Amino acid sequence: MSNRVSIRGKYQYRLAGWRYSAIVRFLLFLALAVFFYFALLHRVVPQTYDITLNAVAEKDILAPRAILNEVATEKAKEEAAAKVQPVYKIVSLKNEMALEAVFEKLQQINADADVSTADKVNIYKTVIPQLIQDHLYRQLKQFQDSGQYSPELLAEMRQDFDEQQYRIPEEAFYKIPRLSKDDLLQMQPVAKEIVSRLMTDQLLEAQPGRAKVAELVNASTLSKNNAREIVQELVRAALTPNKFYDQKGTEEAKGHARDNVKPIFINKNEVLVAKGDKITEDVYQRLAALELLKDDRSYWPHLGLFIFVSLCGLALYMYVRQSALPIKYNNVQLLMLVLILFLTVTFMKVFSMMQNLDYPMIGYLAPTAMGAMLITILLNPQLAFIATVLFSVMASIIFNSDHVQTFDFRYGLLTFSTSFAAIFSIQRASQRSSILKAGMMVSVFAVALVAALLLFEEQESKRAAIFAASFALGSGLLTAVFVIGLLPFFEVAFGILSPLKLVELSNPNHPLLRKLLTETPGTYHHSVMVGNLSEAAAEAIGADGLLCRVGSYYHDIGKTKRPSYFIENQTNIENPHDKIDPALSKSIIVAHARDGSEMLKDVNIPKPIRDIAEQHHGTTLLQFFYHKAKKLAEERGEEPPEEKDYRYPGPNAQTKEAAIVGIADCVEAAVRSLRNPTVEQIDSMVRKIIKSRLDDGQFNECDLTIKELDQIARTLNETLLGIFHSRIEYPADVQVTRADPKARKDKDKAADENEADENKKEVDP
Repeated sequence: MSNRVSIRGKYQYRLAGWRYSAIVRFLLFLALAVFFYFALLHRVVPQTYDITLNAVAEKDILAPRAILNEVATEKAKEEAAAKVQPVYKIVSLKNEMALEAVFEKLQQINADADVSTADKVNIYKTVIPQLIQDHLYRQLKQFQDSGQYSPELLAEMRQDFDEQQYRIPEEAFYKIPRLSKDDLLQMQPVAKEIVSRLMTDQLLEAQPGRAKVAELVNASTLSKNNAREIVQELVRAALTPNKFYDQKGTEEAKGHARDNVKPIFINKNEVLVAKGDKITEDVYQRLAALELLKDDRSYWPHLGLFIFVSLCGLALYMYVRQSALPIKYNNVQLLMLVLILFLTVTFMKVFSMMQNLDYPMIGYLAPTAMGAMLITILLNPQLAFIATVLFSVMASIIFNSDHVQTFDFRYGLLTFSTSFAAIFSIQRASQRSSILKAGMMVSVFAVALVAALLLFEEQESKRAAIFAASFALGSGLLTAVFVIGLLPFFEVAFGILSPLKLVELSNPNHPLLRKLLTETPGTYHHSVMVGNLSEAAAEAIGADGLLCRVGSYYHDIGKTKRPSYFIENQTNIENPHDKIDPALSKSIIVAHARDGSEMLKDVNIPKPIRDIAEQHHGTTLLQFFYHKAKKLAEERGEEPPEEKDYRYPGPNAQTKEAAIVGIADCVEAAVRSLRNPTVEQIDSMVRKIIKSRLDDGQFNECDLTIKELDQIARTLNETLLGIFHSRIEYPADVQVTRADPKARKDKDKAADENEADENKKEVDP
């Protein structure tokens, strides 16, 4: 039998030993590094294939990422360029000025009587076309000098002028010498007006304009047939195209059309090479360009990834090692941290699988701030800051879909900023609704940052911007939902007492607190007072004030098993301790600590609160019953009892919070027994109790310092003065006291007896 007990004890020791084992701690960090390695493997190191040129593919080769389809993209660009219409330029030409020069020359030559008619005809055949051509070339020269049009367009204009030059009929030159000066004066404005009018139209060719000349001339004020015929021919000669093909503009338009064609991609996981296809030279080179072929260098990326994840794990290990947090030694907390990291990165991987060409920014929807929020609530805000840096690096790699570089700073920056916002928003959370508020804060920061990133990239479409902002908005809500859903799991699985859980346990409607209130109202009131005192003292030294308050509410729950044996619940009843042996009274009194711990365990109250209930008395002495037992032993002539038999079984306080609740418990009972307490009385009582416990070794197993004990004493004094402030003695009380001297005497005697023993609450029947 003893052998079985020994084996069981060794097994339990080993089971509990893993919580503080250095080997377990090393294995947890190693597992974390291995997980990071495989989480990033396919992002950093693409899958490669052992392929031989001209062989047959043994399986489908899939695109490791979205890959630009150069052939299809180029074809789409050429099709877009082919659809571009030719670009034409409308040039403002002053051709009517050419006619003004022609008419001046006609008047000059016709007025010269020394020149024969035949000579005039020959002169007109040469001079009239030359004057029109010279005028057109002068305009081209002006355009060239001003740089208004490109050289290609000017060459196109010269070519069109030459090719579409009008040849005046031979008979028209014989009619011109017959025109009088008055005829020429009447013809000139009509001809200029018709040319100016026709040149306002867009003439790609001169012929359509020349076809309208006869109609316009016939509708003019000219009455002589000869004059109308000459005007028609001169106007036709002066008309030229004014709309020209712009080769440069057309090429630019085609270039814009090519640039506006969106690249055509082969989607991630689409088949690049189907099973059974022959690996041609083109296919082989294409796979080589995508780094999908195995070669001697394929192991270097693996080595780089191994070094990277090792450095990440080492950085986290060094921070934990150098910190003063419980996670430095507590492998349970380390396991929880590793699990949170695992879940957060897994969520990143899941959302990264949704990335495609239609929704490339769906990574903004991932709840990347979830890990930082959980670590803040369950572990420590400073540790959450370190984890945030790690999450940011991981997100910048996992959501990097284009693989142009290893990291996509957008997702890393988004994770960094939203996680910081979550940490600052959730640090002092006291209700579940605080998580939702923190999620809303994450959404605000995410949308603001995404908007800033989109403004950096002006080419982003309106549709892409709306999707990106919507995803960012949803990320905060998803973060809150996941945190609210996962928090109870961590609280139950790891026995974590988060601030949110503490607030829930402090609800007066909790079954145990309702039981305490209805069955032991005196103990309930005492517990509330102890909660106020212990919370103030804990916050003064940087301990967990909320844990002290809630622990105080439950620390005397064991008294509900035998409420009438505790003096604060003895209202108008006889004290049962007067009729029983001191040893039995001692057993009943000390049992409430153990009973309370067991009751709390039965309803799954977290261990820190159970520890307070079990440890708040430590191994203190039940002085009243001890002295009563000694007195009875003397009267009976027996050996006096040993002091150790009248002490609480302990253990002593293992944490600051348990020690503070124990001090506040004793102080509240002692000071409440004082009649009209003064500042000096309260200070003396508080310091006496603390010194007594210190001398008795009650603080030897927790890390309270002398300085902290002094701060606790001062804080308790201040709080007690607010609770037990001086009160006015009302006339009714004065009259009763004066009218009944015996009642006054009994009252004074009871107060003096209470003042004598600061531990009376538990021990005085």
